[in-house]
Amino acid sequence: MLLSILFAIGFGVLVRQELVGSTKAGWISKTALNLAEIPMNLAKILENDSMILDRFPDLDGFSGTPTIEKSYLLLSRYDGDLQEGVAELVDLTNFEVLHIWNPDIDTLNNLVLQEEDFIYLDRDNKNSRSRLSHPKLTNDGGLLFHNVTPFRKIDACSNLVFQNTHDLFHHSIEADSDGNIWVPSHVYPQTLPSDKVGRNIIDDGGFFDDAIVKLSSDGEILFKKSISQIFIDNGLEYLLFSVGDRIFDNDPIHLNDIQPVNYDAEFWKSGDVFLSLRNQSMVLLYRPSTNKIIWKGTGPFFHQHDVDILDDHRISIFNNNSKGFIDGHIVDGFNEVIIFNFQSDEYSSYLQDSLVQHDVRTITGGRSQILPNGDLFVEETDYSRTLYFNSDGSLRWTHVNRAKDGNVYRVGWSRILYTQEDIQMVNNFLTNKGICNE
Repeated sequence: MLLSILFAIGFGVLVRQELVGSTKAGWISKTALNLAEIPMNLAKILENDSMILDRFPDLDGFSGTPTIEKSYLLLSRYDGDLQEGVAELVDLTNFEVLHIWNPDIDTLNNLVLQEEDFIYLDRDNKNSRSRLSHPKLTNDGGLLFHNVTPFRKIDACSNLVFQNTHDLFHHSIEADSDGNIWVPSHVYPQTLPSDKVGRNIIDDGGFFDDAIVKLSSDGEILFKKSISQIFIDNGLEYLLFSVGDRIFDNDPIHLNDIQPVNYDAEFWKSGDVFLSLRNQSMVLLYRPSTNKIIWKGTGPFFHQHDVDILDDHRISIFNNNSKGFIDGHIVDGFNEVIIFNFQSDEYSSYLQDSLVQHDVRTITGGRSQILPNGDLFVEETDYSRTLYFNSDGSLRWTHVNRAKDGNVYRVGWSRILYTQEDIQMVNNFLTNKGICNE
Protein backbone atom coordinates (compact mmCIF):
# COMPACT_ATOMS: atom_id res chain seq x y z
CA MET A 1 0.00 0.00 0.00
CA LEU A 2 2.85 2.36 0.86
CA LEU A 3 4.55 1.66 -2.46
CA SER A 4 1.25 2.27 -4.25
CA ILE A 5 0.81 5.61 -2.51
CA LEU A 6 4.37 6.65 -3.33
CA PHE A 7 3.91 5.57 -6.96
CA ALA A 8 0.66 7.55 -7.25
CA ILE A 9 2.32 10.67 -5.83
CA GLY A 10 5.31 10.30 -8.14
CA PHE A 11 3.06 9.72 -11.13
CA GLY A 12 1.05 12.82 -10.29
CA VAL A 13 4.21 14.89 -9.95
CA LEU A 14 5.38 13.78 -13.40
CA VAL A 15 2.02 14.62 -14.99
CA ARG A 16 1.93 18.04 -13.34
CA GLN A 17 5.52 18.74 -14.36
CA GLU A 18 4.70 17.97 -17.99
CA LEU A 19 1.62 20.20 -17.91
CA VAL A 20 2.77 23.26 -15.96
CA GLY A 21 6.35 22.73 -14.91
CA SER A 22 9.01 25.17 -16.03
CA THR A 23 11.26 22.18 -16.82
CA LYS A 24 10.19 18.81 -18.17
CA ALA A 25 11.37 15.31 -17.33
CA GLY A 26 11.75 14.24 -20.95
CA TRP A 27 10.07 11.08 -22.15
CA ILE A 28 9.25 10.03 -18.58
CA SER A 29 6.86 12.91 -17.82
CA LYS A 30 5.52 12.81 -21.38
CA THR A 31 4.70 9.11 -21.01
CA ALA A 32 3.03 9.75 -17.64
CA LEU A 33 0.83 12.42 -19.24
CA ASN A 34 -0.10 10.11 -22.13
CA LEU A 35 -1.09 7.37 -19.65
CA ALA A 36 -3.12 9.83 -17.58
CA GLU A 37 -5.03 10.93 -20.69
CA ILE A 38 -6.13 7.41 -21.68
CA PRO A 39 -9.55 7.70 -19.93
CA MET A 40 -10.18 11.11 -21.54
CA ASN A 41 -9.24 9.83 -24.99
CA LEU A 42 -11.48 6.78 -24.58
CA ALA A 43 -14.32 9.07 -23.56
CA LYS A 44 -13.74 11.21 -26.66
CA ILE A 45 -13.92 8.14 -28.86
CA LEU A 46 -17.14 6.87 -27.29
CA GLU A 47 -19.07 10.06 -26.56
CA ASN A 48 -21.14 12.14 -28.94
CA ASP A 49 -21.24 15.65 -27.53
CA SER A 50 -23.73 16.93 -30.09
CA MET A 51 -26.68 16.77 -27.66
CA ILE A 52 -26.88 19.81 -25.39
CA LEU A 53 -28.85 21.27 -22.50
CA ASP A 54 -32.50 21.97 -23.29
CA ARG A 55 -33.22 25.47 -21.97
CA PHE A 56 -36.38 25.94 -24.03
CA PRO A 57 -38.60 22.85 -23.67
CA ASP A 58 -41.60 24.63 -25.19
CA LEU A 59 -39.80 25.52 -28.45
CA ASP A 60 -39.42 23.15 -31.40
CA GLY A 61 -38.09 24.19 -34.80
CA PHE A 62 -39.34 27.53 -36.12
CA SER A 63 -41.79 29.50 -33.99
CA GLY A 64 -43.24 32.92 -34.75
CA THR A 65 -43.92 34.95 -37.86
CA PRO A 66 -41.89 34.63 -41.09
CA THR A 67 -40.13 37.70 -42.42
CA ILE A 68 -41.78 39.90 -45.02
CA GLU A 69 -38.66 40.91 -46.92
CA LYS A 70 -37.03 38.14 -48.94
CA SER A 71 -34.22 36.49 -47.00
CA TYR A 72 -32.76 33.05 -46.40
CA LEU A 73 -31.10 31.17 -43.56
CA LEU A 74 -28.12 28.91 -44.24
CA LEU A 75 -28.77 26.76 -41.19
CA SER A 76 -25.87 24.64 -39.91
CA ARG A 77 -27.07 22.03 -37.45
CA TYR A 78 -26.48 18.56 -36.13
CA ASP A 79 -29.47 16.48 -37.21
CA GLY A 80 -30.36 14.38 -34.17
CA ASP A 81 -32.53 12.08 -36.28
CA LEU A 82 -29.82 11.35 -38.84
CA GLN A 83 -27.05 11.57 -36.23
CA GLU A 84 -24.86 13.70 -38.50
CA GLY A 85 -24.29 17.31 -39.47
CA VAL A 86 -26.23 19.00 -42.28
CA ALA A 87 -26.63 22.46 -43.78
CA GLU A 88 -30.08 23.59 -44.86
CA LEU A 89 -31.14 26.49 -47.08
CA VAL A 90 -34.31 27.87 -45.50
CA ASP A 91 -36.69 30.44 -47.03
CA LEU A 92 -37.42 32.81 -44.16
CA THR A 93 -40.64 34.07 -45.72
CA ASN A 94 -42.26 30.69 -45.06
CA PHE A 95 -39.65 28.55 -43.16
CA GLU A 96 -39.52 26.06 -46.03
CA VAL A 97 -36.31 24.04 -46.41
CA LEU A 98 -35.29 24.45 -50.05
CA HIS A 99 -32.10 22.37 -50.11
CA ILE A 100 -30.01 20.16 -47.83
CA TRP A 101 -26.26 19.45 -47.97
CA ASN A 102 -25.18 16.25 -46.23
CA PRO A 103 -21.65 15.19 -47.25
CA ASP A 104 -20.09 11.91 -46.15
CA ILE A 105 -17.46 13.28 -43.77
CA ASP A 106 -15.85 9.87 -43.28
CA THR A 107 -15.13 9.65 -47.01
CA LEU A 108 -13.61 13.14 -46.98
CA ASN A 109 -11.48 12.24 -43.95
CA ASN A 110 -10.17 9.14 -45.69
CA LEU A 111 -8.61 11.38 -48.35
CA VAL A 112 -6.48 13.15 -45.69
CA LEU A 113 -3.10 11.87 -44.51
CA GLN A 114 -3.93 11.53 -40.82
CA GLU A 115 -0.71 12.43 -39.08
CA GLU A 116 0.59 15.36 -37.01
CA ASP A 117 -2.30 17.83 -36.49
CA PHE A 118 -4.73 15.55 -38.38
CA ILE A 119 -4.03 12.51 -36.21
CA TYR A 120 -7.37 12.83 -34.36
CA LEU A 121 -9.46 13.72 -37.40
CA ASP A 122 -11.46 10.48 -37.40
CA ARG A 123 -11.94 10.52 -33.65
CA ASP A 124 -13.15 14.11 -33.30
CA ASN A 125 -14.70 14.79 -36.71
CA LYS A 126 -16.15 11.57 -38.00
CA ASN A 127 -19.47 11.67 -39.80
CA SER A 128 -21.49 10.91 -36.66
CA ARG A 129 -20.17 13.88 -34.70
CA SER A 130 -19.13 16.53 -37.23
CA ARG A 131 -20.90 19.75 -38.22
CA LEU A 132 -20.65 21.97 -41.29
CA SER A 133 -19.40 25.06 -39.47
CA HIS A 134 -20.29 28.54 -40.77
CA PRO A 135 -21.26 27.29 -44.25
CA LYS A 136 -20.96 29.77 -47.08
CA LEU A 137 -22.71 29.52 -50.44
CA THR A 138 -20.52 30.48 -53.40
CA ASN A 139 -21.46 32.10 -56.70
CA ASP A 140 -20.84 28.86 -58.60
CA GLY A 141 -23.27 26.91 -56.38
CA GLY A 142 -20.72 25.36 -54.05
CA LEU A 143 -20.73 25.27 -50.27
CA LEU A 144 -17.67 26.09 -48.14
CA PHE A 145 -17.30 24.74 -44.60
CA HIS A 146 -14.95 23.21 -41.99
CA ASN A 147 -15.09 22.07 -38.37
CA VAL A 148 -11.51 22.28 -37.05
CA THR A 149 -10.74 20.21 -40.13
CA PRO A 150 -9.38 20.80 -43.62
CA PHE A 151 -11.11 23.67 -45.43
CA ARG A 152 -13.68 22.08 -47.74
CA LYS A 153 -15.93 22.85 -50.67
CA ILE A 154 -18.75 20.63 -51.89
CA ASP A 155 -21.22 21.01 -54.75
CA ALA A 156 -25.01 21.08 -54.61
CA CYS A 157 -25.08 17.28 -54.39
CA SER A 158 -22.58 17.24 -51.49
CA ASN A 159 -19.76 15.89 -53.65
CA LEU A 160 -16.24 17.09 -52.86
CA VAL A 161 -14.89 19.93 -55.01
CA PHE A 162 -11.69 20.48 -52.99
CA GLN A 163 -10.26 20.36 -49.51
CA ASN A 164 -7.21 22.28 -48.34
CA THR A 165 -5.20 20.15 -45.88
CA HIS A 166 -2.39 22.57 -45.03
CA ASP A 167 -3.89 23.46 -41.64
CA LEU A 168 -6.78 22.88 -39.30
CA PHE A 169 -9.33 25.58 -40.19
CA HIS A 170 -11.88 26.87 -37.71
CA HIS A 171 -14.51 29.49 -36.88
CA SER A 172 -15.57 32.10 -39.47
CA ILE A 173 -15.60 31.95 -43.27
CA GLU A 174 -15.87 35.32 -45.04
CA ALA A 175 -15.27 36.53 -48.61
CA ASP A 176 -13.73 39.78 -49.79
CA SER A 177 -14.69 41.83 -52.84
CA ASP A 178 -12.18 39.95 -55.01
CA GLY A 179 -13.82 36.61 -54.27
CA ASN A 180 -11.03 35.43 -51.97
CA ILE A 181 -11.90 33.63 -48.72
CA TRP A 182 -10.60 34.56 -45.25
CA VAL A 183 -10.55 31.79 -42.65
CA PRO A 184 -8.79 31.33 -39.28
CA SER A 185 -6.44 28.36 -38.99
CA HIS A 186 -4.22 26.55 -36.50
CA VAL A 187 -0.72 26.45 -37.99
CA TYR A 188 1.38 23.35 -37.39
CA PRO A 189 4.31 23.17 -36.95
CA GLN A 190 3.98 26.42 -35.03
CA THR A 191 5.66 29.44 -36.61
CA LEU A 192 7.10 30.71 -33.32
CA PRO A 193 10.41 29.22 -32.11
CA SER A 194 10.17 25.84 -30.40
CA ASP A 195 11.93 27.15 -27.28
CA LYS A 196 8.99 29.54 -26.82
CA VAL A 197 5.99 27.36 -27.66
CA GLY A 198 7.24 23.81 -28.25
CA ARG A 199 6.07 21.60 -31.09
CA ASN A 200 3.26 19.55 -29.56
CA ILE A 201 0.02 19.30 -31.52
CA ILE A 202 -3.03 20.94 -29.99
CA ASP A 203 -4.63 17.77 -28.64
CA ASP A 204 -1.37 16.97 -26.83
CA GLY A 205 -1.20 20.33 -25.08
CA GLY A 206 0.40 22.17 -27.98
CA PHE A 207 0.37 25.90 -28.62
CA PHE A 208 -2.56 27.19 -30.69
CA ASP A 209 -0.73 29.15 -33.38
CA ASP A 210 -3.81 30.91 -34.72
CA ALA A 211 -3.33 32.52 -38.12
CA ILE A 212 -5.31 34.56 -40.60
CA VAL A 213 -5.44 32.83 -43.97
CA LYS A 214 -6.60 34.16 -47.35
CA LEU A 215 -7.48 31.50 -49.90
CA SER A 216 -8.42 31.80 -53.55
CA SER A 217 -11.85 30.68 -54.69
CA ASP A 218 -10.34 27.29 -55.61
CA GLY A 219 -8.79 26.77 -52.18
CA GLU A 220 -5.17 27.81 -52.72
CA ILE A 221 -3.50 29.72 -49.88
CA LEU A 222 -2.59 33.27 -50.96
CA PHE A 223 -1.61 34.77 -47.60
CA LYS A 224 -1.03 33.40 -44.10
CA LYS A 225 0.15 35.20 -40.98
CA SER A 226 0.39 34.06 -37.37
CA ILE A 227 -1.53 36.30 -34.96
CA SER A 228 1.10 35.67 -32.29
CA GLN A 229 3.77 36.87 -34.70
CA ILE A 230 1.64 39.94 -35.48
CA PHE A 231 1.58 40.66 -31.73
CA ILE A 232 5.35 40.32 -31.51
CA ASP A 233 5.92 42.48 -34.59
CA ASN A 234 3.66 45.20 -33.15
CA GLY A 235 5.07 45.31 -29.60
CA LEU A 236 2.39 43.17 -27.93
CA GLU A 237 4.45 40.09 -27.02
CA TYR A 238 3.75 40.77 -23.33
CA LEU A 239 0.14 39.69 -23.94
CA LEU A 240 1.33 36.25 -25.03
CA PHE A 241 3.86 35.23 -22.42
CA SER A 242 3.61 37.48 -19.36
CA VAL A 243 -0.02 37.25 -18.29
CA GLY A 244 -1.05 35.05 -15.37
CA ASP A 245 0.93 33.33 -12.66
CA ARG A 246 3.95 31.94 -14.54
CA ILE A 247 1.88 29.28 -16.30
CA PHE A 248 2.27 28.67 -20.01
CA ASP A 249 -0.95 29.59 -21.83
CA ASN A 250 -1.26 27.46 -24.96
CA ASP A 251 -4.25 29.41 -26.30
CA PRO A 252 -3.66 33.14 -25.63
CA ILE A 253 -5.32 34.37 -28.85
CA HIS A 254 -8.31 32.23 -29.93
CA LEU A 255 -9.08 33.95 -33.22
CA ASN A 256 -12.79 33.47 -33.94
CA ASP A 257 -13.64 35.91 -36.74
CA ILE A 258 -11.96 37.60 -39.69
CA GLN A 259 -13.99 40.35 -41.34
CA PRO A 260 -12.40 41.68 -44.56
CA VAL A 261 -12.72 45.37 -45.42
CA ASN A 262 -13.87 45.89 -49.01
CA TYR A 263 -13.74 49.68 -49.43
CA ASP A 264 -11.68 52.70 -48.41
CA ALA A 265 -13.05 54.94 -45.69
CA GLU A 266 -11.74 57.48 -43.20
CA PHE A 267 -10.77 54.85 -40.63
CA TRP A 268 -9.72 51.89 -42.80
CA LYS A 269 -8.63 50.84 -46.28
CA SER A 270 -9.71 48.13 -48.66
CA GLY A 271 -7.65 45.03 -47.91
CA ASP A 272 -7.64 45.57 -44.13
CA VAL A 273 -9.23 42.97 -41.88
CA PHE A 274 -11.01 43.17 -38.54
CA LEU A 275 -10.03 40.36 -36.18
CA SER A 276 -11.91 39.12 -33.12
CA LEU A 277 -9.56 37.61 -30.52
CA ARG A 278 -11.68 35.91 -27.88
CA ASN A 279 -9.06 35.13 -25.24
CA GLN A 280 -7.74 38.70 -25.36
CA SER A 281 -11.27 40.21 -25.27
CA MET A 282 -9.94 42.33 -28.11
CA VAL A 283 -10.85 43.40 -31.63
CA LEU A 284 -8.08 44.47 -34.01
CA LEU A 285 -8.03 46.35 -37.30
CA TYR A 286 -5.01 44.88 -39.08
CA ARG A 287 -3.39 45.89 -42.38
CA PRO A 288 -1.77 42.84 -44.03
CA SER A 289 0.00 44.98 -46.66
CA THR A 290 2.14 46.67 -43.97
CA ASN A 291 1.85 44.13 -41.12
CA LYS A 292 0.56 46.91 -38.87
CA ILE A 293 -2.19 46.98 -36.27
CA ILE A 294 -4.18 50.10 -37.15
CA TRP A 295 -6.60 50.01 -34.21
CA LYS A 296 -6.90 47.92 -31.06
CA GLY A 297 -10.29 47.78 -29.40
CA THR A 298 -10.82 46.62 -25.83
CA GLY A 299 -13.73 47.82 -23.83
CA PRO A 300 -17.18 46.77 -22.69
CA PHE A 301 -16.99 43.26 -24.15
CA PHE A 302 -15.69 39.95 -22.81
CA HIS A 303 -14.81 36.81 -24.82
CA GLN A 304 -16.59 38.36 -27.80
CA HIS A 305 -17.34 36.87 -31.23
CA ASP A 306 -18.36 38.06 -34.68
CA VAL A 307 -17.28 41.56 -35.68
CA ASP A 308 -19.24 43.11 -38.59
CA ILE A 309 -18.82 46.35 -40.55
CA LEU A 310 -22.05 48.38 -40.47
CA ASP A 311 -21.06 51.45 -42.52
CA ASP A 312 -18.05 53.68 -43.15
CA HIS A 313 -17.48 54.45 -39.45
CA ARG A 314 -19.25 51.81 -37.32
CA ILE A 315 -18.75 48.14 -36.48
CA SER A 316 -20.82 45.72 -34.41
CA ILE A 317 -19.47 43.11 -32.00
CA PHE A 318 -21.28 40.16 -30.40
CA ASN A 319 -20.38 40.48 -26.72
CA ASN A 320 -20.66 37.12 -24.95
CA ASN A 321 -20.06 38.92 -21.66
CA SER A 322 -18.42 35.68 -20.56
CA LYS A 323 -16.09 35.85 -17.57
CA GLY A 324 -14.00 33.29 -15.71
CA PHE A 325 -14.98 33.38 -12.05
CA ILE A 326 -13.98 31.01 -9.26
CA ASP A 327 -16.66 28.46 -10.17
CA GLY A 328 -15.98 28.58 -13.90
CA HIS A 329 -16.94 30.61 -16.95
CA ILE A 330 -20.40 32.15 -16.95
CA VAL A 331 -22.25 34.87 -18.80
CA ASP A 332 -22.18 37.75 -16.35
CA GLY A 333 -25.73 38.89 -17.07
CA PHE A 334 -26.67 38.58 -20.74
CA ASN A 335 -25.17 38.70 -24.21
CA GLU A 336 -25.03 42.05 -25.97
CA VAL A 337 -24.63 43.43 -29.45
CA ILE A 338 -22.13 46.27 -29.13
CA ILE A 339 -21.69 49.06 -31.69
CA PHE A 340 -18.43 51.01 -31.83
CA ASN A 341 -18.49 54.39 -33.55
CA PHE A 342 -15.05 55.41 -34.82
CA GLN A 343 -16.12 59.03 -35.33
CA SER A 344 -17.25 59.56 -31.75
CA ASP A 345 -14.93 56.93 -30.23
CA GLU A 346 -17.90 55.56 -28.27
CA TYR A 347 -19.50 52.17 -27.61
CA SER A 348 -23.25 51.62 -27.40
CA SER A 349 -25.54 48.60 -26.97
CA TYR A 350 -28.08 47.61 -29.62
CA LEU A 351 -31.55 46.31 -28.62
CA GLN A 352 -30.15 45.38 -25.23
CA ASP A 353 -33.54 45.15 -23.52
CA SER A 354 -34.70 42.57 -26.08
CA LEU A 355 -31.75 40.25 -25.44
CA VAL A 356 -32.31 40.58 -21.69
CA GLN A 357 -36.04 39.95 -22.00
CA HIS A 358 -35.47 36.76 -23.98
CA ASP A 359 -32.59 35.56 -21.79
CA VAL A 360 -29.92 35.35 -24.50
CA ARG A 361 -26.70 34.13 -22.85
CA THR A 362 -24.44 31.81 -24.78
CA ILE A 363 -21.08 31.41 -23.02
CA THR A 364 -19.17 30.46 -26.15
CA GLY A 365 -19.86 30.91 -29.85
CA GLY A 366 -22.64 33.28 -30.78
CA ARG A 367 -23.23 35.43 -33.84
CA SER A 368 -25.22 38.54 -34.65
CA GLN A 369 -26.08 40.61 -37.71
CA ILE A 370 -27.76 44.00 -37.77
CA LEU A 371 -29.63 44.24 -41.06
CA PRO A 372 -29.93 47.52 -43.03
CA ASN A 373 -33.55 47.90 -41.91
CA GLY A 374 -32.51 47.66 -38.25
CA ASP A 375 -33.66 44.08 -37.68
CA LEU A 376 -31.32 41.89 -35.63
CA PHE A 377 -30.33 38.27 -36.23
CA VAL A 378 -28.72 36.34 -33.33
CA GLU A 379 -27.47 32.79 -32.90
CA GLU A 380 -27.30 31.62 -29.28
CA THR A 381 -24.89 28.84 -30.16
CA ASP A 382 -24.50 27.00 -26.84
CA TYR A 383 -28.24 26.37 -26.64
CA SER A 384 -29.01 25.93 -30.36
CA ARG A 385 -31.45 28.81 -30.43
CA THR A 386 -31.63 31.30 -33.30
CA LEU A 387 -33.58 34.54 -32.85
CA TYR A 388 -34.76 37.28 -35.19
CA PHE A 389 -35.80 40.65 -33.73
CA ASN A 390 -37.66 43.41 -35.51
CA SER A 391 -36.03 46.82 -35.47
CA ASP A 392 -38.36 47.90 -32.64
CA GLY A 393 -36.99 45.09 -30.46
CA SER A 394 -39.97 42.74 -30.71
CA LEU A 395 -39.18 39.07 -31.32
CA ARG A 396 -40.33 37.95 -34.76
CA TRP A 397 -39.25 34.30 -34.80
CA THR A 398 -37.03 31.74 -33.13
CA HIS A 399 -35.61 28.38 -34.09
CA VAL A 400 -34.49 25.60 -31.74
CA ASN A 401 -32.72 22.56 -33.18
CA ARG A 402 -34.86 19.83 -31.64
CA ALA A 403 -34.97 16.26 -32.99
CA LYS A 404 -37.86 13.79 -32.99
CA ASP A 405 -36.44 12.15 -29.85
CA GLY A 406 -37.17 15.42 -28.03
CA ASN A 407 -33.52 16.28 -27.45
CA VAL A 408 -31.77 19.46 -28.59
CA TYR A 409 -28.64 19.20 -30.74
CA ARG A 410 -25.87 21.61 -31.63
CA VAL A 411 -25.87 24.26 -34.33
CA GLY A 412 -22.76 25.46 -36.12
CA TRP A 413 -22.79 29.18 -36.87
CA SER A 414 -25.64 29.72 -39.27
CA ARG A 415 -25.69 32.60 -41.75
CA ILE A 416 -28.52 34.91 -42.74
CA LEU A 417 -28.63 35.87 -46.44
CA TYR A 418 -30.39 39.17 -47.03
CA THR A 419 -28.47 41.46 -49.43
CA GLN A 420 -29.44 41.81 -53.09
CA GLU A 421 -26.26 39.94 -53.99
CA ASP A 422 -27.23 37.14 -51.59
CA ILE A 423 -30.75 36.87 -53.00
CA GLN A 424 -29.46 36.73 -56.59
CA MET A 425 -26.92 34.06 -55.63
CA VAL A 426 -29.61 31.92 -54.02
CA ASN A 427 -31.92 32.35 -57.03
CA ASN A 428 -29.11 31.26 -59.35
CA PHE A 429 -28.38 28.28 -57.13
CA LEU A 430 -32.01 27.11 -57.00
CA THR A 431 -32.28 27.48 -60.80
CA ASN A 432 -29.09 25.61 -61.63
CA LYS A 433 -28.55 23.09 -58.85
CA GLY A 434 -30.12 20.23 -60.76
CA ILE A 435 -31.30 16.95 -59.28
CA CYS A 436 -29.03 14.92 -56.99
CA ASN A 437 -29.10 11.16 -56.69
CA GLU A 438 -30.37 9.89 -53.36
